[in-house]
Amino acid sequence: MWIQRWDPEDVKFWEEEGGERVARRNLVFSILSEHIGFSIWTLWSVMVLFMGPEYGIDPAGKFFLVSMATLVGAVVRVPYTFAVARFGGRNWTIIAASMLLLPTIAAFVAMEPGTSYTTFMVCALLTGVGGGNFASSMTNINSFFPLRKKGWALGLNAGGGNIGVPVVQLAGLAVIGAGGGPRVLLGIYIPLIFVSAVCAALFMDNLATVKNDTGAAKEAVRDAHTWIMAFLYVGTFGSFIGYSFAFGLVLQTQFGRTPLQAAAVTFIGPLLGSLIRPVGGRLADRFGGARITLWNFVGMGAATAVVVIASMQESLALFVAAFVVLFVLSGLGNGSTYKMIPGIFQAKALQKGLQGEAAAAYGRRLSGASMGLIGAVGALGGLGINLAFRQSFQTVGSGTGAFLAFLAFYAACFCVTWAVYLRRPAATPDSGRAADEEAKPQLTYAEV
Repeated sequence: MWIQRWDPEDVKFWEEEGGERVARRNLVFSILSEHIGFSIWTLWSVMVLFMGPEYGIDPAGKFFLVSMATLVGAVVRVPYTFAVARFGGRNWTIIAASMLLLPTIAAFVAMEPGTSYTTFMVCALLTGVGGGNFASSMTNINSFFPLRKKGWALGLNAGGGNIGVPVVQLAGLAVIGAGGGPRVLLGIYIPLIFVSAVCAALFMDNLATVKNDTGAAKEAVRDAHTWIMAFLYVGTFGSFIGYSFAFGLVLQTQFGRTPLQAAAVTFIGPLLGSLIRPVGGRLADRFGGARITLWNFVGMGAATAVVVIASMQESLALFVAAFVVLFVLSGLGNGSTYKMIPGIFQAKALQKGLQGEAAAAYGRRLSGASMGLIGAVGALGGLGINLAFRQSFQTVGSGTGAFLAFLAFYAACFCVTWAVYLRRPAATPDSGRAADEEAKPQLTYAEV
């Protein structure tokens, strides 16, 4: 179960000695575990649709419930990142999958009218452990694949996990449509959690070469690019997960949709956003993550502007269509921004004069250390989105104010992406210094 030698950058090892086969097998079962983790993390986006007037919870209270699930899911991503090296990728996947039983069983027991709001809050907080699965899964898969394959592999891993959001919402739709209660939905997921844990035990591996590097973690925290990428990831993944939690509630609160009507369209955006995430990674592999991310924020801003218009005109059809486009673009941006991370640190390695395996090792070391932090901060964007919706509905009775704030944020993301990763450095009048700089790789990151 422990693999002692792992060198994916070695083409012979990768293609002839079975490296690719092992990596792909681990990817498949990593996706399964992460998929169910996302479903449990976003469970309360469905549970609130079951909570009619008999539960005595107003829309603001429901937005706060889903916000707490988002918060915990973001925070636990940091320790989950380091757990892979501490316990092994296979071993930690077994543990993380098994921990999903706690929030699922807790919700199964509590989900009925008359339960206190505090109890519901605790149940929602517990589902946050599902959000941590993303960080450990991405850190693990990042170690299995060579740089030239990371965009596609990380995109598949994350996209397959993200699909857990629309799948649980589709399952909720089926249960509501059949006249079933929330315990029916929870009863479906409890055995699936057991299946994912068993599959991880049987088919995944631990890499002995992956070690927790305290120095790398400290270096990643001090590196400005970690925080810049975290900011951009708030704009992409934060949007995806925040909208996934909020979409159904917005439809119910602003447009008066019934639970069944809301559930019938809630899953569409998360589904398309999840499916397109690997495409974002593939486009980033081909054209450069920074370029794709830049124009993606342009598209997100345009879609948000249409959502604002639809919200002000109370046009449900236009609102849903523009919101779905916004989901698709957030998924595309998820893939392109995450591909940028290993590329950025690889570029830094080249600037330091490292080459070949030394440069690749430096890139893996720093990108692995930064991914958990970037993922955690990005997920906090989902918390911000739900709190913004809560405040907007309390203040003006609609989500328009929140969408205007999101539009301004996407404009800021566009500016940061262009200024840091695409703007060419200005020429210096000092010819001696210019000649010296020409001898080194330029840190423009246009191809990351």
